[in-house]
Amino acid sequence: MRKILVVVDMQKDFIDGSLGTKEAQAIVNPVIEKMKSYGKPDIYLTRDTHGDNYLDTAEGKKLPVVHCVEGTKGWMLHPEIEALADPSHIIDKPAFGSLELMELLRQENQKEPMEIELVGLCTDICVVSNALLLKAAMPENTIRVDSSCCAGVTAASHQAALLTMSMCQIETEMVEH
Repeated sequence: MRKILVVVDMQKDFIDGSLGTKEAQAIVNPVIEKMKSYGKPDIYLTRDTHGDNYLDTAEGKKLPVVHCVEGTKGWMLHPEIEALADPSHIIDKPAFGSLELMELLRQENQKEPMEIELVGLCTDICVVSNALLLKAAMPENTIRVDSSCCAGVTAASHQAALLTMSMCQIETEMVEH
């Protein structure tokens, strides 16, 4: 069975930029080590992508912190993480969850059954959104989140997201590195 790794939004603004946290910074090396255990063809990266009009969007009105504006330094993926993936496997997403990623992996799964593991930022927003989309598209597949390679907006919201995912039959475990 093919094993796929989805690395969610490991971008400067979420690591040490406008929305960065110490928890996000702490998972960079574990995510890099996790990626090294997968081959490039089996790694997909998402990149949160907004335009200059971010503050005028529905998301921007609820989270009025400009971040991940396409082409800016904050939008860039962590360089070591980006280097471990095939550039054609980087998916820009304008929303929390990526319908493009979901459809791409659903089609790949029809060719060869797969297990999908997710890591990245933020557990309680984009990781949970993508995990639930993938589980909805492929309910019989194992979808797993390595909680030791994720960070939430807060520790409490990280835990709440892990509970939500586990209730939806997404495996949420800490995997030793």
